[in-house]
Parts: sequence; C-alpha cells; structure tokens
Amino acid sequence: AAGMKVLLVSGGFTFFADRVKARLGIDFARSNLLEDAGGRLTGKIVRQSWGDICDGAEKRRTLLELASLMGIDARRTIAVGDGANDLPMMGAAGLSVAFHAKPKVREQAMVAIDEGGLDRLLEVLR
Repeated sequence: AAGMKVLLVSGGFTFFADRVKARLGIDFARSNLLEDAGGRLTGKIVRQSWGDICDGAEKRRTLLELASLMGIDARRTIAVGDGANDLPMMGAAGLSVAFHAKPKVREQAMVAIDEGGLDRLLEVLR
C-alpha cells in the first residue's frame, strides 16, 4: 500500500471482513460480529469492545480514532465508500472517493470511480 495504512471498516460481518483483511494484507478491519451458538449463526449481533453496530457513525469514529492513534491528521486520510452509511466517514476524511457508489454518495464525494477496480484509485493519487 505504498507506505499507507489500509483500514477496512464495513457494515458487513467479520466472517467476510476478516478473510478479506487476511487475504489482502490489510492492516485493520472493523465490522459486525454475528453470534455463533454451537457452530450455527443465530442472526444476533454480538457487542464488541467498541460497540455493537458498525454503522455510519461508527465508521466515522473509527477513521478519526485510528488516525489519531497513528498520529495522522484526518485531513491526510482517504475514505472510499459506496453507500449512505459511508458518508459520515467520507466527510471526515481529507479525500472522499465514491467507488461504484449510489448516486447520493457520488454527488457528495470528491472523486467518483464508476468503472474498473480499486486499482483505479492509484490514478487519483498520482
């Protein structure tokens, strides 16, 4: 990641986010944890040390908290999102990128990527 720290903050579930984190070598992941009772998912979300739901407010708080812990001004962060629950986080970042996003997100983002993969972000950063 060219010396950058990469965070995955998802409204999805740890089952997926943790696998993506491991596969791509992402530095940090935060997402929702589903309750497991004897190897079966119950559909309930488990409260974690930071809270229970990784929603828009939590995404924003996570970006600001981790930037602070790393000694990085939030204006030097990049937030990439596709849905309305990403807007609070994107609003706190120095650069907001809509990636294959819903119209409301594209309208509010500084940059919109509507074709190709996340590698297109490299073109923006050059």
